[in-house]
Amino acid sequence: MSTFTVFLILIVLVAFLLVVVIMVQNPKGGGLSSSFGGGGTQQLGGVQKTTDFLDKSTWTLATLLLVLILVSNISLFQNMGATQSRSIDAVERTSPLPTTPVQQTPVE
Repeated sequence: MSTFTVFLILIVLVAFLLVVVIMVQNPKGGGLSSSFGGGGTQQLGGVQKTTDFLDKSTWTLATLLLVLILVSNISLFQNMGATQSRSIDAVERTSPLPTTPVQQTPVE
């Protein structure tokens, strides 16, 4: 398994988690904390802090996704460069050495 494949799997996983975290949030500011009745007081062991957790996890996952994409791009180009140099070396080893043509003198 190549390095790029590992990064691709991680990118898909982080993107899926990011979609899940964004879908849990309420666009009007209530989010998951309003579903549990955490309007003004702290209930259920810190549900009031749920919005802060979802906000921080969204930014963290978005940053991680960006970093993974950039690093995978670098690893892709490094793998391509290594492949190209190996194939060029193989062609140089297998090709016969050029020979100089023998010139014939014309017979009179």
